[in-house]
Amino acid sequence: MQDKRILILGVGNILLTDEGFGVRAVEYLQAHYEWPSNVRLMDGGTQALMLMAELQECDFVVILDIVLGPGKPGTIYQLEGEDLRKSLSFRDSMHQTDLVDTLISCELAGHRPEAVVIGLQPFDYKNMCASLSPQAQAMLPTFCQKAVEAMAGMGIVARLRHSAS
Repeated sequence: MQDKRILILGVGNILLTDEGFGVRAVEYLQAHYEWPSNVRLMDGGTQALMLMAELQECDFVVILDIVLGPGKPGTIYQLEGEDLRKSLSFRDSMHQTDLVDTLISCELAGHRPEAVVIGLQPFDYKNMCASLSPQAQAMLPTFCQKAVEAMAGMGIVARLRHSAS
């Protein structure tokens, strides 16, 4: 993975409680870890199709988001390939256009990066609140540690900052 351009993209609406979890996870990863020079972290918010240029500039994207799967709140998922569509957050997304459609648009435009989603089953994603639910906030360090471990298994290795604990 050292020769690939890698984007770690946190997505979600930070005004809808846990729907902003992916954005908060990217912020946490930026603050607590050091990343190789070929890795870029980005808050993708709810930009959807507006992310095409960013996606086309990378070879591999790790998307951090909430996932509405079959598990209980707090379940952590890793989705790849065709499994991306199994997440309800990728069908009729709370983002303007779902990210799978954005990736397909990238392919039609000439370059689609490989993609993996690491997501959290939310505790509350419907109530308007600019902060995460207390349960999701408490899970943020564990989620990020598991995301870093999953990325290390893909060859994307980060180091814990000495000032972070």
